[in-house]
Amino acid sequence: MSNKTLTRMDLTEAVFREVGLSRNESSALVDSVLQHISDALVDGEQVKISSFGTFSLRDKNARLGRNPKTGEEVPISPRRVLTFRPSHIMKERVIDGNRG
Repeated sequence: MSNKTLTRMDLTEAVFREVGLSRNESSALVDSVLQHISDALVDGEQVKISSFGTFSLRDKNARLGRNPKTGEEVPISPRRVLTFRPSHIMKERVIDGNRG
């Protein structure tokens, strides 16, 4: 498995090459899309991107956990977590990529 990470700069470069916007416009477009996704999630909305997947928030209740080193019980406070559920198309693309 590759250790390469897709960065914001990589996305900006892809928009620059494939769409033909200037680098500054490409950067602004990528930033704007990511900001819209973030804002929607902060507002508690679900973000569904066709053929890619769904980002959603999940509220987790408080519970008792256990410190694995000491075995001591530790309270875990309630929290909100971000989840991603890939679409069937994305799942198939990843599986097919693993075969190649």
